[in-house]
Parts: sequence; structure tokens; C-alpha cells
Amino acid sequence: MHDQHQEFFDALAAEWDLMFTAEDLERLSHIVDNLGVKKGMDVLDLGCGTGILFDMLRRKVTETGSVTGVDFSYQMAQQAHRNFPFPNVNVVDADATRLPFADSSFDMVVAFSAFPHFSDQQTAINETHRVLKNKGRFFIIHLISSKELNEIHHRIGGAVGHDTIPPEKHLRSMLNSSKFDDISIEDHAGLYLAIAVNSK
Repeated sequence: MHDQHQEFFDALAAEWDLMFTAEDLERLSHIVDNLGVKKGMDVLDLGCGTGILFDMLRRKVTETGSVTGVDFSYQMAQQAHRNFPFPNVNVVDADATRLPFADSSFDMVVAFSAFPHFSDQQTAINETHRVLKNKGRFFIIHLISSKELNEIHHRIGGAVGHDTIPPEKHLRSMLNSSKFDDISIEDHAGLYLAIAVNSK
């Protein structure tokens, strides 16, 4: 049975790509260029939506690596699968709090425009730590600040009315409790970028 969040994003799936302007995609591409994605890496796109990041990531990992997208919205996951039918791109309909992957499966985890919507953020962080390899990096990315994002979700209301990025001190504490370290958080108008390194 779908919850409110799943229904909300299922309804948006067909039009989701239209929400991102050419400028958004250019900025996002620049951010991805600086994540350190390398040939042969296995990258998890957590809350992948329709696969906005897939093409940027798969070109960097090449055919020797892989990109796996996870989304709890069945319609989003299906749209992502249709958009990117490549051998090294996989899409899974699953929840960030219950990832269907073995421990230490990925070199990198990226959550773009998704973290506020995770039903239990601490559990999602714990799961991210579990599936990351030692020294693997976790990125939380938004093209707006936490203040901007939290205000937008509050205005929209309904299923996403209380979906927020936690205050920096709280997020650092959550990441630390899951044994992430080397945490950095950039949060200003036009960008939110949190980076944490998995120390097993």
C-alpha cells in the first residue's frame, strides 16, 4: 500500500524532468564533475527520481562501472528505467531505509534533491553507511539552500510539508553516529552540499 509520499511522487513522475531548467542541469553537471567520480566506480543514486543524474554519472564510471538508482516511487523508478536503458544502469524500486544491497557494495552514494523525503533520515544514513565501501563518500545535494528548500516544502504542504533538511549541527550528529567522518557542509543561496566519508 502506498503512503502519501509515494502517491505524491508517483503523480509527479511524468512531468518531473520538466522541473529542471537547462541552467539547473548545467549547474548540476558542474557539481557532479567535482565529486570525484572515476572510471570503474559503482555509484548509488539514492532517491534517483527519473534519473536526472544517470547520464552524468554513467559517462564518468564508463562501461567498467555501474550506476544504480533507488526510488520509493514506483512511477519515478519506472520512468528512470525507460529514460536510461543502458547495461550498466540499474533501477530499483526500494526505500532508502531498507536498501536491498549487500554491505560495502558501492564506492559512492549520491542523494540529489531527495534527503528531506526519506521517512527516517537516521536509518537512511545508517543504510547508506552499510552499503558504502570503506572510505566511500556520501553526498547530499540540492540546488538551493536548506532555508529555501524548507520554506518551499512548507508552502507546498501536504505530503512534503514537513520534509526538511535538518540543521547543520543535527545532521553532523546523525552522520557521526553512523561512523561517517570528514564531514563538510556548504549551505547558501543556490546550493546545499553535504559531504561525508565512510570510516568503517
